[in-house]
Order: sequence, then structure tokens, then C-alpha cells
Amino acid sequence: MTATGTYSPQPGAAPLARMIAAQAVLETRMLLRNGEQLLLTVIIPTLLLVLFSTVDVVDTGEGAAVDFLAPGVLALAVMSTAFTGQAIATGFERRYGVLKRLAASPLPRWGLMTAKTLSVLVTEVLQVVLLTMIALMLGWDPQGGALAVVALLALGTAAFSGLGLLMAGTLKAEATLAAANLVFLLLLVGGGVVVPLDKFPEAAQDVLGLLPVAALSEGLRDVLQHGAGMPWADLGILTAWAVAGLAAAGAFFRWE
Repeated sequence: MTATGTYSPQPGAAPLARMIAAQAVLETRMLLRNGEQLLLTVIIPTLLLVLFSTVDVVDTGEGAAVDFLAPGVLALAVMSTAFTGQAIATGFERRYGVLKRLAASPLPRWGLMTAKTLSVLVTEVLQVVLLTMIALMLGWDPQGGALAVVALLALGTAAFSGLGLLMAGTLKAEATLAAANLVFLLLLVGGGVVVPLDKFPEAAQDVLGLLPVAALSEGLRDVLQHGAGMPWADLGILTAWAVAGLAAAGAFFRWE
């Protein structure tokens, strides 16, 4: 007679939801422990908010400077995490073969991307809470409804995530590092984050207004500074970027 063995724990893959949750926790820990990512996600947005709100460097128009700057810095925080941080981290994971090994694990590829997305969302929540508290201490008086803000932040995250994954999955890690930081700086200056778009030449304003960070910052500013309703035009621009970026990332992303 042959006795059937009893094994504990039982061999086999964990439930899919548990695997995604565990990977999301790991991704979040690595993101928050990375000094460069911390600089992009927390320190730079905080410094910009405090500096430009307290020192008269840029003419932000009528009203308190913080009322103009806070929505733009929230948009910058989304871009720094969903685009710049995610592109750089994923690019080097691809270079070192981490993605290739994870792709061979029981966690499916879409599950890995879901975990990365959850990590981005968790980090963004922490960013928004921190920056909102700082802005309120600086005298920020937000207006508008929460639903419009959530819709803008969600679509902005999707747009920047698609672009970040597209860059990380098609360029070499060093090229991704350089390109992601360059794009971050260019969009910081020309995306309506701290400098109003109407300060640029009129011919450039229409083009700059189509950028995802400009749509996100202007949409948040319309709601939180001016108390507007749902900013459908800005949501439409962000939706177009999200669809195009995620579709391109899905089509061209290389795991090796």
C-alpha cells in the first residue's frame, strides 16, 4: 500500500489577488526607499510649492499664489510618479532581467502591470495628502467638487503610466533615465505647472495646452481655484493620451 502524503503548506501558486497585492506592496516599498524617486515624488514638488508660494518669483495672476500653484504641483506629483519614476524603475528592471524573471513566475504579466499601477496609486495618494496639507498651511482655499478632481487624477495617472511604460519598454535603461528626466524638466517649465500658459507666445499656447500635464494642471486649476464643474475638454485630452499611451505600451513593450 502507498500512503498519500500530506504537505503543509500545500504546493501551488497563491491566489491571483494575493499575488498582485504582495507584488504591489513590494513595488511600493522599493519606490519609497529609492532616493532618486523620493526626490522626484516628494521633495521637488514640495520645494516648488513652498518656494513659489512664499517668494514672488512668477506672476500667477490675481489671488494668492498658492491657489494657482497647488493644482499645478498636484499635477506635477502625478507626472513624477506615474511617468518619470515608473519609466526609470521599469527601464532598469527590464535591463537587469527582473521583468523577464517575473514574467516566468505564476504572476501573469497583466498582473505585474496591475501591481505596478496599484503601487503608483498608493504613492500618489500619499503625495496628494502631503501636498494638500502643506498647501492648506500656506493658505490654500480649494474650491470645486471632489468627483472632478478624482476623475482628472485618475485619467492623468493612466495617461502618464502609458507613456512611462512605453518609454521603459522600448528604450535602453540609460536612454530612459535621460529622456524621462528631460521630459520632466521640459513639462515642468512648459506645462502650466508653475508658469501660467498665458505667459507663453500665443502661437505656443494652443500646442502646450494639448500636453497631458497642461490638461491636468489646467483642469485641476479650473476646479480647485475657480470652482468650475466637470472640465470635459481637459478630461478629453487626458483620455486621448491615456488610450494612445496604454495602447502603444501594450503593443510595443519588450520584456527583454
